[in-house]
Amino acid sequence: MTAIIEVHAREILDSRGNPTIETDIKLENGALGRAAVPSGASTGAYEAHELRDGDKQRYLGKGVLNNIDIINGELTDILLGLDAENQKKIDSLLCDYDNSDNKSNIGANTILSLSLAIAKAAANANHLPLYKYLGGVHAHILPVPMMNIINGGTHADNKIDIQEFMIMPIGAHSFAHALQMGAEVFHHLKSLLNKKGYNSNVGDEGGFAPDLESSQHVLDILLNAVNDAGYNAGTDIAFALDCASSEYYQDKKYHLKGEEKKLNSHDMAEYLVNLCEHYPIISIEDGMGEDDWNGWAYLTEKISDKIQLVGDDLFVTNSKRLHIGLEKKCANAVLVKLNQIGTLTETLDVMQLAHRHQYNCVMSHRSGETEDTTIADLAVATNCGQIKTGSLCRSERVAKYNQLLRIEEELGTQARYYQYNK
Repeated sequence: MTAIIEVHAREILDSRGNPTIETDIKLENGALGRAAVPSGASTGAYEAHELRDGDKQRYLGKGVLNNIDIINGELTDILLGLDAENQKKIDSLLCDYDNSDNKSNIGANTILSLSLAIAKAAANANHLPLYKYLGGVHAHILPVPMMNIINGGTHADNKIDIQEFMIMPIGAHSFAHALQMGAEVFHHLKSLLNKKGYNSNVGDEGGFAPDLESSQHVLDILLNAVNDAGYNAGTDIAFALDCASSEYYQDKKYHLKGEEKKLNSHDMAEYLVNLCEHYPIISIEDGMGEDDWNGWAYLTEKISDKIQLVGDDLFVTNSKRLHIGLEKKCANAVLVKLNQIGTLTETLDVMQLAHRHQYNCVMSHRSGETEDTTIADLAVATNCGQIKTGSLCRSERVAKYNQLLRIEEELGTQARYYQYNK
C-alpha cells in the first residue's frame, strides 16, 4: 500500500524571491508527501550541483522548469510502482540515474525534492510524524538553536567581515524556553541598535545588519543586549560565529577588508583564538577556508578542546570530504545541509560517520528557504542536538522553530533539551 502512484513537481518561490522546486508524491493508500528545496547564497565550491534553466529572459536565469520536466517525465517513469518505504534504494536509483560525482546532470535540487517528498509520504502512510518515522522511539532530543541575529559578509552591506553572529540559549530548560530567551535578546538588540542610531532592518535570514566597525564591536553590542534581556552571557546564552572565511580567502591570505587586515593562516587562527578568549564564544563555523587544510589543522589543534569548530564549506555534507577532514584532524563538527549532497540517505550517512568519530552535527537551513520544516524533524530524528535556522523573525525561519515547539509538545515528558557540553 506504500507504492508510489503519482509524482508531480511545480516551480514555486523561495524566501529570496527566486524559483525553487516543490514536489508531491502520492502513494497507493492515499498518503501524500510534499517537499520544497532550499538554496544557498554563500555556497561551498564542493557542494553538489544546483541545476537552473539559465534562461536570462525568465527569472534572471534562475528558473527550474527543466528540473520540473525531468521530474514529471523521466523520473516519474522510474519511480512509479516503487515502495516509498525503501528510501535507501530509491535514493540510490536517483543518484545512479544522474551518474555524476556531484549530481551535475539532473541537479541535486531535483533529486532532493523527490528524496524528501518520498520520506514524508512514507511517514504519512505509517501515520507517524516525520521525526518519529526517521528516528524511531529514540528520537527525543530537542536541539539548541543557533540564532543568527547580526549579519556581515555576503549576507549584509556593511564592513563586518564575519558573516553571522549567533546566540545559543545553552541555559534553557526546554526548547520553548530557549526560543523565549532568544526572542527576548533579539528584541532588546533591536531597541539597542535603534537607540544608538544603527539600522535595524533585517536581511535574508532575519538578522540585523548594522554598519558596525568590527567583529569586536558586534560582540560588545551582543553582550549588552543579553544583559538588557536579563540573562548572563556565557552561562545562559553563549555566542557562535559563522566566519564563512572561504569568501575572503584569496592567494592563501585572509582579507579582512572591514578591519583592513591581511592575515596568513596562522594569524587568522590566532585572531579567532583571541576573540574566544575575550567573549563567550563556544562555536565557530568555517573559521578557515575550504581549501586551507593546514590552517584548519592548526586551528583545531589550538582550540578544539574548548570550542566547537564546524565545517560547512569544508565538508559540504559529503562523506568523502569528511573522511579527509578526519585524516587531517580538522574541525570537530559538521554542518548538515541537505541540498549540499542531494538525498536524505547520503545526509544520514554523513551524520552517522560524524557521530562514529565523535564529531558533533549541526542541522542547518539555507539563506533561500521555504516554509518546508523538514530540518526541524530531522534534527530531532537524529538527536543531533543543534540546529541553525536563522533569526527570530521571517516566517520561513520561524516555521522551523514553531515545528520544534510542536514536536516538544507531542513528546511531552519524553522530550529533552540538548545539554551543550563543548
